[in-house]
Amino acid sequence: MIKPHGADALTPLFVADEDRRSKLLQEAQALPQVLISSAAAANAVMLGGGYFTPLNGYMSKNDALSVAKRMRTESGLFFPVPVLNLLSELTFSVGDRIALRDPNVEGNPVIAVQRVDSIDEFSKAELEEISQAVYGTLDVKHPGVAAFFDQGNFVVSGSIEVLNFSYFETDFKDTFRTAVQIREEITELGWNNVVAFQTRNPMHRAHEELCKMAMEATDADGCVIHMLLGKLKAGDIPANVRDESIRDMVKYYFPVNSVMVTGYGFDMLYAGPREAVLHALFRQNMGATHFIIGRDHAGVGDYYGAFDAQTIFDTQVPEGALEIEIFRADHTAYSKKLNKVVMMRDVPDHDFDDFVILSGTKVRELLGNGIAPPPEFSRPEVAKILMNYYQSL
Repeated sequence: MIKPHGADALTPLFVADEDRRSKLLQEAQALPQVLISSAAAANAVMLGGGYFTPLNGYMSKNDALSVAKRMRTESGLFFPVPVLNLLSELTFSVGDRIALRDPNVEGNPVIAVQRVDSIDEFSKAELEEISQAVYGTLDVKHPGVAAFFDQGNFVVSGSIEVLNFSYFETDFKDTFRTAVQIREEITELGWNNVVAFQTRNPMHRAHEELCKMAMEATDADGCVIHMLLGKLKAGDIPANVRDESIRDMVKYYFPVNSVMVTGYGFDMLYAGPREAVLHALFRQNMGATHFIIGRDHAGVGDYYGAFDAQTIFDTQVPEGALEIEIFRADHTAYSKKLNKVVMMRDVPDHDFDDFVILSGTKVRELLGNGIAPPPEFSRPEVAKILMNYYQSL
């Protein structure tokens, strides 16, 4: 199986030993209590599940600036985005152990215990430098930039011990999986070549066929459909609706035991190219050998070029920095000429009118009116679930 990033084995920071976890929860009650941001809580979940291997906690100011500038920590570890615990106020000192409280669960339970190795402060210019490097913009209309600037400017670094997986394990018990669990399941299935597909949206015919194309091209034993379960921007379809529609699509249109439907607990950054590299790192850590990156991967609005998330692997990711291979996909749509879904680059004889293409606005309008998109665009089982959702709004 493919090795994790920067390590021979995963380094999940979740405290698996029940006695140790119980003692930490008791100890946490007497520690300084710190309500962290949703982004920091999502980072804790990903650290706990092994997705951020080989990190042992939150990055320091110097590491964060180094990662923003050159995608490497000060020690030289390749990493595409800073992994931070940013706060707007401090109630503790360097050397303390602090109890991190989850902002996304009622009652704000302790999600992790952190050792405070350093406390630094970002200047406005440094925050802007990171935003420009990671998101490609300072525009606060960009949802990722707005969330980043809203977290605070105190950088609290140090190792953490994760005590739970926030709401993901309870709200999505059939879907949420750690990198450790996915690796174990891949091993049990006997898969060697594994394609991973990232989604924050329901999957239509084009997505379905793209997974099949990638599996065929890479001679894959299976595909892991890996959906983001954390916070999205306003207007995106909730994770539970996506989950139901994807499972029905897999049930009816993929061979048995060829697809694993899973999810992970992270807030969407909408960071385009940088987030595409982060997504590849996640998938290597969970055991995938190939990762699909298509048009405008992890993008939002018009902040990024259509294929910037692919070209970054040529221009900014050093050779050998990641072992996972990228399957580069073009825009995919149903061809009226060929009566099948194709990648547009493969059919240069086609005109725009030769494809079945619907805008997101048009699809939402149809679904909201109880009208299923054409079967060339969306499977009827998927359309039914989405129609029920939009008509319930």
